[in-house]
Amino acid sequence: MTDCSTSTSAGPRVESQHGAADAHAGAGETRSAGNAHGGSDAYGAGKTHGARETHGAGGGARRVLGPGNEPHPLDPLGAAEIEHARRTLADAGVLSASSRIAYLGLDEPSKTEVLAFDDGAAMPGRRVRAFVIDLATEASEEVVVSLTDDAVQTRRPIDPAVDGQVPLLDEEHTLVRRVVKADPGWVEALRRRGVTDLETVYVAALTAGHFDRPGEQGRRIARVLAHLQPTPESLPWAHPIDGLVAYVDLTKETVLEVVDTGPLPIPEESGDYHVPGVFGPYRTSQRPIEITQPEGPSFHLDDNLVTWENWSVRLGYDMREGLILHRLAFDDGGRTRPIIYRASVAEMVVPYGDPSAVRFWQNYFDTGEYQLGRLANSLELGCDCLGEITYFDVTVVNDDGSPRVISNAICMHEEDYGVLWKHTDPANGSVETRRQRRLVISFFVTVGNYDYGFYWYLYLDGTIELEVKATGIVFTGAYDERARRYGSEVAPGLAAPYHQHLFGARLDMTVDGVPNAVDELDVVPLPPGADNPYGSAFTQTATRFRTEGEAQRLADNAVDRVWRVSNPSVHNRFGRPVAYALYPEGKSPLLAGETSSIRRRATFATKHLWVTRYHPEERYPAGDLVNQHPGGAGLPTYAQANREIDGQDVVLWHTFGLTHFPRPEDWPIMPVDTCGFTLKPVGFFDRNPTVDVPPTSSRCACTDHGACHC
Repeated sequence: MTDCSTSTSAGPRVESQHGAADAHAGAGETRSAGNAHGGSDAYGAGKTHGARETHGAGGGARRVLGPGNEPHPLDPLGAAEIEHARRTLADAGVLSASSRIAYLGLDEPSKTEVLAFDDGAAMPGRRVRAFVIDLATEASEEVVVSLTDDAVQTRRPIDPAVDGQVPLLDEEHTLVRRVVKADPGWVEALRRRGVTDLETVYVAALTAGHFDRPGEQGRRIARVLAHLQPTPESLPWAHPIDGLVAYVDLTKETVLEVVDTGPLPIPEESGDYHVPGVFGPYRTSQRPIEITQPEGPSFHLDDNLVTWENWSVRLGYDMREGLILHRLAFDDGGRTRPIIYRASVAEMVVPYGDPSAVRFWQNYFDTGEYQLGRLANSLELGCDCLGEITYFDVTVVNDDGSPRVISNAICMHEEDYGVLWKHTDPANGSVETRRQRRLVISFFVTVGNYDYGFYWYLYLDGTIELEVKATGIVFTGAYDERARRYGSEVAPGLAAPYHQHLFGARLDMTVDGVPNAVDELDVVPLPPGADNPYGSAFTQTATRFRTEGEAQRLADNAVDRVWRVSNPSVHNRFGRPVAYALYPEGKSPLLAGETSSIRRRATFATKHLWVTRYHPEERYPAGDLVNQHPGGAGLPTYAQANREIDGQDVVLWHTFGLTHFPRPEDWPIMPVDTCGFTLKPVGFFDRNPTVDVPPTSSRCACTDHGACHC
């Protein structure tokens, strides 16, 4: 029996690995001297065997996601390659004892190179891209290393005032705790609130944003909020120490400013949901649910290539984006048809709506600033994943450039999903039912107080879906008359500020090939007239996007707006271009005002859709360096050229998410809330592609009169 809980035991107090307020889980390392050392076609049918499979402690089959036995240009980095890159950086003089590697990932070959490889060309050179910062000199740079040539190819200095800062380091979470503990102003502010034991104060490095404040230009800064943690086992979120924030210079290791707007009562009610009995005894009414596949799962693995039913997809992983789906395709009668070249959640921003002097700056880019890919959980069978599971270990990079393996980071399994199609025909008496099933590829991350699950679903009928599950603990403050306007009271005296969770998906489309076009489809009721004498007619209009400027759009559920991606050069049997359509949920985009800093920095989130012409260097919706960037990077810059996109190689950028007004039911831990989008075939197939799905075999015998005996 799996125990889906982790108990804590009494003992010496240790620093938590997790940051606060949507801040990432830091490594908890102290600052020390750095260590200076450092395939088969994805559109083809996969083999029925896999490589490097073991059985992990979490249960189910376990594999390592990395370079395959048959190398492919899109294979994710493995530990040996990371060590190779680290040595090359050191040998080239890029790394010193005070250097840290804030990011290191595969510098993917261009689409042209990968497609040429599929056609028989030589393997493209293997490259990695890194962001390096020297803590002694405060200089940072972007470096590209060729693993093939064992050499540094390019070095580009980063100007923090213009380009922004590299992402937060793991060790900076420990650093801020040490720095604020030593600051007399911070200690005195805590004393005024009755807090004298600094070991009971939980703080973390929180990204600073960019507000043109005097003295902050060019500095690497974190802002620090505090919660009281009465015991090492306590969850601190129930006890915010409000009205207080510190601004810390991370490289100078000093407190720049302590903002104290006055003490507020520290809420006292426990939030320790993890302690049995605090909120009553566990219920005893649930009977076991077991999911079995006696003959094993239906999917097959060949290195990083997954084939399931008619689907094929190549798995990738990055310490910034997390899970990446490459070369998503569907086998249609023996013809492998590409749909998406690359899909990922390339950015995520969590803007808060409290304008107070203590919290006005709370806007977190969990992808660009904290790199959620390196914050993945090690998943447990029966807790996070249920059924016949295959897990994948992934490799990310520590601050010193060494590799770190996250075991069971990705979970893959099949799910029954109810009725696929059904009809009882009164004319001939036929009764036919088929069941839907889906392939689930998922991972979960913990970013401070919040947890996010990213679930990609592939369905038998060609549907593709992404569902994001938000759970964890809402960020908290003290609830008073001022907070009433900007937050909810979730426990006595405890506030949870209003905020949004906005995700930026990057969908590099290849619907039956590279040349694609995008139309906006709206439902339009027609006015009464000679062609509509009873006034009941309605139709659908299609507006073609010709340029990038035209393709910056908001969803509109009132007109059932969808966006159709078609291939003008490939037609179905009706003579129409084959297509897939993006169905948005159409919830609120970024709510911050036109003059706000976060609107400049997260412009991508002001629209539900952007369409750009493919460029290999245009990777992220908010730009390469998000931390303390002044704004305007990413999609506003990419689309500025207003390139032609009709019948071109196009990328869809889709913003979706949640606007969260916390409820009492979200405390002390938040039940999962969901958001996402769906892609469906629209004329991509000539008919229902699941008419060949067989009836489900039953262990029950049923008579003609409907009586069943099992």
